[in-house]
Amino acid sequence: MGTSIPRFTLEGVTETDISMHPFTTDDGLGLYLTRFNRAASDDVVLLLHGLTASTDMFIMPEHRNFVSYLHDSGFTDVWSLDFRMSSRFPYDTECHRFTFDDIAHYDFPAALTELRRHIGDRRVHVVAHCTGSIAFSMSLFGGAVDGITSFVSNSVSLTPTPPRWSRIKLRFGPAFNEYVLGLPFVDPRFANAAPFSRGWMLSRLVSLFHRECDVRSCHMMSFMWGSGRPALFQHENVLPVTHERMADLLSATGMHYYRHIRKMAKAGHAVRYDPSDPRHADLPDDYLSNAAEVTTPILFLAGDQNHVFPGANVLCYELLEKVTPGLHELEMLPGYGHIDPFIGKNSHVDVFPKVVDFLKRKAA
Repeated sequence: MGTSIPRFTLEGVTETDISMHPFTTDDGLGLYLTRFNRAASDDVVLLLHGLTASTDMFIMPEHRNFVSYLHDSGFTDVWSLDFRMSSRFPYDTECHRFTFDDIAHYDFPAALTELRRHIGDRRVHVVAHCTGSIAFSMSLFGGAVDGITSFVSNSVSLTPTPPRWSRIKLRFGPAFNEYVLGLPFVDPRFANAAPFSRGWMLSRLVSLFHRECDVRSCHMMSFMWGSGRPALFQHENVLPVTHERMADLLSATGMHYYRHIRKMAKAGHAVRYDPSDPRHADLPDDYLSNAAEVTTPILFLAGDQNHVFPGANVLCYELLEKVTPGLHELEMLPGYGHIDPFIGKNSHVDVFPKVVDFLKRKAA
């Protein structure tokens, strides 16, 4: 489905110098950072998207986006990382067995090395969404990264809590998709596949159970993530043009990440996918095992209409509050779901000020 907004556009951020900074991970993937630099700043903000998303979720031109809001609030040097989960790369439409451990161990340390090469020892604040938040939390609590001044986590961190229907999908979905349907990935754009192809038929089947709107890509995203109608956001929180172009903002994903989420959900918190994997021997089997040693303050954002990881950040905050009392903070977001805190039409009124207030207090 075409919209009036070009795919991968940078038009949403104005009055800034935009530059791309490619780098390579130790396991051989090419990734890149995008810098939105309006002016020099002692405090640098690094943004991390979630699975199937990209930098695009932070620079949407149809409303006042997060990067522009940060610039206008005094955080004039903003970077966004497209890591291996990004829809801007082909990795998630390829056959792979990537896990969150790969991202925590390879992507974020390499990205911060590249970032530091340009900014030196200035303060770095990280704002992360969804699986980007899970993986960065693992990297931070696993000791793979350090020197982070503050961290803002949206929706979920170290305690994924998928609802019952999602747990059923996590248990059976990856194997069914790969071995029965023969599809190494699922894609919101299956609605536009050739008629009667496997992807097209899966999309039509999913739409039979989603009568809440007439955007088939929206239905597929609810199938891919969560247990709601819709699952990822509240319809009333997004503009019609945003709803129509959701497949531009959230794209295809491979199956293996789901297996790692299922393992973490069963454990009740973030754990290594394969403790016997020698590549990740430097990471802990249990990412909460060294929680008392982490001194980076975290702001947990939690929409009360989250149908992907309901209550996850409340649980994580309460758990960490017992370990490091008073270090972290929790902000409830009434009327918001999973991703609409960043892509919502009124996020600049309801959500962004809470984030900026936290960043300014930690930058002082």
